Amino acid sequence: MRKTISFLSIFVLLSLSFIFTGCSQKSGTCKATKYTSLARQKATMRDYTVLGKRYHPTFVEVGDKMKGISSWYGPNFHGKQTSNGECYDMNGQTAAHKTWPMDTMVKVTNLENGKSTIVRINDRGPFVKGRIIDCSYTAGKQLGLDRMGIARVEIQVVGFAGKVTPQEIIAKQQKTHTQERVMISDFGVQVGAFRRYQGAQIYKGQYGSLDKRYQPLIKRFDDVDGAPLYRVWIMGFRSEEEARDFIDKFHLSGAFIIRQ
Repeated sequence: MRKTISFLSIFVLLSLSFIFTGCSQKSGTCKATKYTSLARQKATMRDYTVLGKRYHPTFVEVGDKMKGISSWYGPNFHGKQTSNGECYDMNGQTAAHKTWPMDTMVKVTNLENGKSTIVRINDRGPFVKGRIIDCSYTAGKQLGLDRMGIARVEIQVVGFAGKVTPQEIIAKQQKTHTQERVMISDFGVQVGAFRRYQGAQIYKGQYGSLDKRYQPLIKRFDDVDGAPLYRVWIMGFRSEEEARDFIDKFHLSGAFIIRQ
């Protein structure tokens, strides 16, 4: 269970933005939503600081793993607002993570007793050194944390927004580099622009097949005289550097990086 926090720490936490202090929000301000809205998702992926330490939320792919200490939180936070705006349900299959995206489905395995469970991230935390995930009461009980308090665990990304990928498929996707990733990045690459929609469709299919991890799309823009221009974008890059690597890898002369 979480350690007792000093009055000063509580004050600091309460003064921070909702994107990383969901558990400290007052009850009655949360919404009974199942998944995170796109606007809220982007907000929770911004860098933030808690108790003097800066955290950098990152994008993940199915199959990504991490090892560390897991804790759990229960009745004292039940009904209060989580970082994605939901009401925390101590009986739900959810968890808090400092940097992974909201709605990431995570398999948590207790390395001390072999028990495992799957949770959905809907909160930020735990802000204690060495701890990588804070499970809901029910999920923690399934792992044996109600008796152990904390335990060393391995966590693995197994899907997003309720969708869980079987382990054999994860292994196959990793070999072929086709594993799913959360698609909420602002970074993209423009590979072409056309007056005719048919030309944009051809480019979308051609460049969208280069790497299945990224999403091709067509965006329409109108000139001042109303004439349409169809731009072909490849979206889903986690950083400007990753988008630049994509351009260099496929020798895309004339392509350039954009941000939505």
